[in-house]
Order: sequence, then structure tokens, then C-alpha cells
Amino acid sequence: MAGLDPLELACGIPLGLAQSVPALRIRGERASDSPAQGPLRALEEVCLRCLRRPPCLVSFSGGRDSSVVLAIATAVARREGLPDPIPATNRFGSVRESDETAWQELVVAHLRLRDWQRVELTTELDVVGRLAREVVAHHGVLPPFNGHFHAPLLALARGGSLLTGIGGDELFEPTHRAALARVLLGRRAPNRRLLRGAALAAMPRALRRRIARREPAFDRFTWLTDDALARLRDRYAGFETAEPISYRRSLATWWWPSRLLQTNLAAKRLLARDFDAQIAHPLAAPEVLIAYGAARGALGPPGRRWALRELAGELLPEELIERETKSTFAAAFWTVTAREFANSWGGEGIDPAVVDADRLRQEWRREQPDPHTFLLIQSALPEAQPGRHLVGTGHPEHDKGDE
Repeated sequence: MAGLDPLELACGIPLGLAQSVPALRIRGERASDSPAQGPLRALEEVCLRCLRRPPCLVSFSGGRDSSVVLAIATAVARREGLPDPIPATNRFGSVRESDETAWQELVVAHLRLRDWQRVELTTELDVVGRLAREVVAHHGVLPPFNGHFHAPLLALARGGSLLTGIGGDELFEPTHRAALARVLLGRRAPNRRLLRGAALAAMPRALRRRIARREPAFDRFTWLTDDALARLRDRYAGFETAEPISYRRSLATWWWPSRLLQTNLAAKRLLARDFDAQIAHPLAAPEVLIAYGAARGALGPPGRRWALRELAGELLPEELIERETKSTFAAAFWTVTAREFANSWGGEGIDPAVVDADRLRQEWRREQPDPHTFLLIQSALPEAQPGRHLVGTGHPEHDKGDE
């Protein structure tokens, strides 16, 4: 896996496809060509590998994705006569918007789990705090900026395993171009919103790229030089408009080999090795992507609630499946530690051809700066070595399900 380039470091977003990671072979395209197992069985197999290496912890926030992983792992453990998985939760008492206590207690009680590891934190996970510095000193700057979030949980899982809910957003939501597929296949009665989305998706790629380049969200990247911002828009438009219409193909040929996913997985593997722990992400595992893509076909699931109810409706509280809220941890990563470091920053660790130092300082003076700048502040740490923004090499999971 190639390292982050200066533009990716400056915007906090690895974009494009990882050339060293082949797309998954799509199965189930012909009536005689079906996947080896269904999606629930594939999820169970990923969980089972970790359950067989106890203690098996689950990174559990109380959100729907981590809850479905915890629920499936619990059901598998009890069926196989293995110890229950242990929910492990980072808690930030001083960050009100991160409080998921009620949802966490609801799920843990519903699953009748007796052991629950909770790590009470204040500034330890600051973006340039102690844990972040240890990671940068050992591995360089790793995407995403909050990768050290799992360090306290991996410490609890030392010698065992950790399951996460990474990948739920992409697995449980239809592709951006699903509107076109739904109209073409006659699965939805056309309405104005659906037809508008389908019309955009049906445009020639060159036109869609021009539209994507004008995405207003990129106006937030004020710290980039004009040339860097133009290159970011180009790179984003190229990646975004390469997504296939088919949900199944999108999972296999666009999401799985994306640098956005692969740099994240590679970084997590590096951290897990520090604790002699195995880490797995059932919602982003290749065999699960293959099985779920084959089961849901070109259109994908109608939505997250439908998908969760299909996979774990009997395992989870209905209130959790129906919830619409989501917590945020931003304030846990930008605390007094980061503010003091930013105030003393002398311009180290940035590429002036990509980042305007004065604009970056201005961004860091805000009460809650844009998290897309957080890899930059990590690259400015004394522990960060120039050019050492790597996420490992190779991918040991390629042989599992990549067929």
C-alpha cells in the first residue's frame, strides 16, 4: 500500500483506487454462478475467527453498526459454545455530544451480556495527545486521523482479538447512482426527486465530472493553495464518477479497492500488531462484500434500517434499528492539548505548495477546526519523520474471499 501523498495529507482524504489491491471477483452474475454463502453466514464466519482467539472484544459505541456486529458475534458465540464477546467502549464524560450511554445500556441489556469494558477518557485521545504521538512515532502519520481511537481497546484485547463496525455506511446504503438503477429496472415508481437523481446519474461521465468538481463542500478547504484545491477537486471528481451504477459492482470494484478503505484497514492492522491482537471488520470483509453484493444485486438494500432488520432484526432492540440520531466525537480529538500545540506551531510539517500556513493557522484558531486538517497537525509533531506517512505494505486478507 503506497503512502499518503502531500495532497492526501493536507485534505485528510485518501482518494482513488489502491493499485496494489485487486477488485473482488463478482460472483452470482449468472444463474449457475452463486456465492458460496449468504451474507449472514459470511458475517458470522468473520466474527467466529475472532471469537476463537479470546478475549474477543467488540469496539462498541452504541451506534447501529457496532451494535449489529456485537449482536451477531454474541449469537455465534452462544451457538458455538464460546465465551461471549466483550463490548469495549471509549467514553468521554466531558463531551456531551458523544454520550451514547442510554443506547449502549439498551443493547447490552438486550443481549444479556455480563462483561462490558468501559474506558473513561478526557484528553488522552487528543489528535496530538499521548496516544496519537505514540502512534506517529512508531508508524508515521496514519489515516484516518483518529486511528488511535482504537488503541485503548486494542490494549484491552492484547493477545486476543477486536471486532469493529467499520464499513457499515457503505455496506448498508445504496450507491450514489442507485437512483438510475431503480428507474431502469422499474423497482420504484418515478417521482421528481428520483428522476432528478437518475438524470444526473445517466449523464456522460465527462459531464458528471464537471458537476462533481463544483461540489460546494470543497469550499471548506480554505487552507489549501488554489492549485492544490483544483487538484483535489479533479481527483475527487475522477474517483466519485467512477462508481458503477450497480451496487454489487460498486462494492467489489470501487469500494473494496478504494484507498479510502484500504489505507484505513492497513493502519488498523499496524496498530493491532503492537498489541499482539487480531483485528477484523465484518462489515468491510471481502467475503461479506461478495456475499452481500450477490444477495442484494444491482439495486442494493433499500436503506440501513431495512438491512439491519434483515440481518439482525431478531437480535437487536427495535428502538435501535429505528434510531435516527448519531453521536459525534470531534470535541474529544481537539482539546486544550491540540489548541496549545497549534498556538505554538512554527510552520513545520507542511508542503507550502499544497498548504497555506497562514490560512491553516486561521482554521486552527476556531473552537472546533475542520477535522480534515488533523492529519496535518499530526505531521507537524516532532515525532513525525518527513515523508513517513505510510500505512504498511501488502494485504494479507486478499486471499480470503477474493474469488
